[in-house]
Amino acid sequence: MLSVRSAVGPRSMCLYCQTTRASRQPISELALQPWRQLSRAASTAHARRKPSRMRLSPNVSKSVLPDEKSKRSGRFENSPFGAMNRTSVRLRDTARPRSDAELRRAAKPKFREGQDTEKSEESWMKPLKMQIALSPVPYNRRMAIKEKIADITSFDQFPLLDVVREAVYKNALVGMEDVTPTPIQRVAIPTLLGNNNKIPDPAAQTDDLTPKYDQFLLAAETGSGKTLAYLVPVLDALKHAEAFQKEQDKIEADEKAKREQEEKERREKNNIFELESPELTTPDTYQDVAKPRVIILVPTSELVNQVGHLVKQLSHTIKFRSALISSSQTPRRIRNSLFNPAGLDVLISTPHLVSSIAESNPYILSRVTHIVADEADSLFDRSFSPITNSIIEKAASTLKQLILCSATIPRHLDNRLRELYPNIRRLVTPNLHAIPRRVQLGVVDVDKEPYHGKKSLACADVIWSLGKAGSGDDGDAFARITGTPETKHIIVFVNERESAEEVASFLASKGIDAVALTRDTSEKRQTEILNEFTQAKPQLSEEDKKLLMKSKKLDSGSIPFLRDDEPKKASTAKSLDNTKVLVITDLGSRGIDTVAVRNVILYDVPHSTIDFIHRLGRLGRMGRRGRGIVLVGKKDRKDVVKGVREAMFRGQALI
Repeated sequence: MLSVRSAVGPRSMCLYCQTTRASRQPISELALQPWRQLSRAASTAHARRKPSRMRLSPNVSKSVLPDEKSKRSGRFENSPFGAMNRTSVRLRDTARPRSDAELRRAAKPKFREGQDTEKSEESWMKPLKMQIALSPVPYNRRMAIKEKIADITSFDQFPLLDVVREAVYKNALVGMEDVTPTPIQRVAIPTLLGNNNKIPDPAAQTDDLTPKYDQFLLAAETGSGKTLAYLVPVLDALKHAEAFQKEQDKIEADEKAKREQEEKERREKNNIFELESPELTTPDTYQDVAKPRVIILVPTSELVNQVGHLVKQLSHTIKFRSALISSSQTPRRIRNSLFNPAGLDVLISTPHLVSSIAESNPYILSRVTHIVADEADSLFDRSFSPITNSIIEKAASTLKQLILCSATIPRHLDNRLRELYPNIRRLVTPNLHAIPRRVQLGVVDVDKEPYHGKKSLACADVIWSLGKAGSGDDGDAFARITGTPETKHIIVFVNERESAEEVASFLASKGIDAVALTRDTSEKRQTEILNEFTQAKPQLSEEDKKLLMKSKKLDSGSIPFLRDDEPKKASTAKSLDNTKVLVITDLGSRGIDTVAVRNVILYDVPHSTIDFIHRLGRLGRMGRRGRGIVLVGKKDRKDVVKGVREAMFRGQALI
């Protein structure tokens, strides 16, 4: 049914009519309907102006006015596209202020290649700074200390008791011609003697948590006489205390006798028939049993024997009672040393042994006035620190001085001391953390010919070369004078305990008298072995020196055939005579006075600069010369060894 139009408008059709009409409409007309819609939309937008993207603006040639420039936003200049499509040159009216970092870089001098520059110095110091383990000491402080102690040249300048000064010359430094204090002795002795003459005031004691005793840290290079530096003022204080105690006892005895006389007269006056009761007293000798006044703590039994030997020598002149106890002694001997009826003044032992004795007999620490912690970097590490601190805390009520002594100040020790003793006085020497310049350091690369990476073979070859070479001093002449050949002592350091036995066995197979010393070695055997390396040869007398001069003239080659006492025939035996080698770990690098050793071989490169200082510190002791040799392989830090060698040559600290 078709729709019928009228004048009013179209008439509505039914749903059936609409469907029928749509089905009869042509297909072409239906396809053109979307295009009609698009054309209708285009005709409506025909009036909008299209933008021209290729036509320049008429304002390009015109200059931008100042007010318009401030109004225009523009792009951000620091953006990646900030400098695009610019029409004017960007000129700076004023210079931009330079930062502090730029000024420091500009002030640093520029050097050309081939010169000894600061950059090259930093290059060899960089490996040492990367593995830094030592607490640095500023060089301005080192120079100030050096100037302060320059005027001290003799022990007579110290305010010591006559008997103590006599013991230094007669017992401690016997046989030495030029007796002068070492730098650490010049720094430490006057400071430690400062309050020895102070009279204790019981009323001055308070209940504060801060320690009431003085704290000192003695730090100096190895082999510089630190043991004597703290023994001299401690023993001087001991004798001062004895004299003061005698005066007090005399005064108390006089007062007691006066009171007894007055009481006796009063009783006789009041009752002449009263009988006097016997007085019950305890002998005074039992008051000093197992109550030392000075305790010296060391980490090993070897150091107990070494420090105890020096204390015994000084006691012959100063007259005091001392005892040294260690785990190598029997319980009966330890008991006899501690509970001697004659009393005890100085005790040398390890912290573990003193702590175990204090648990069963707490009165052993009831009279201690001085505690010395020798090798403090070991006594305040994780293994020793709790026991060492417990001993100090138990003796704090009567303690006057706490003295810590060490050849190095590691960072862990520095942090520990700042925590426990923030007011501790640090007495250091100008050459702290430096290896003496009288010690020479050589490097052997085992990867090159003829070793090809065999470090054991290189070690044996070096020992044979050192054994066959001359001593470089009056050692050969001394052997001719005395008639006995000089025995050379060489120490080989390894990092692992298992490697010590292997290296010693290999050296023995090459005809070298080598022995290994580890923690597994018995205490008695350790003492026997170390005695050979800690005893120096005797000093030459005046007559021997005259013979030495004659021998030098004979060695000039003028009449060589008159020297019939020297063997002309070389030995055919495959063994190295008159040479003893000790293969050891860091057990022997702490404090042991190896004065008889002139050569040290570092079989393994040390893990840190601390181990470098302690191992090479076995050389150059008490002014003697020495030579160290490092064996480096493919896996070793050659840059660290180079830095240590350069620092030794320059005389600088390993920091």
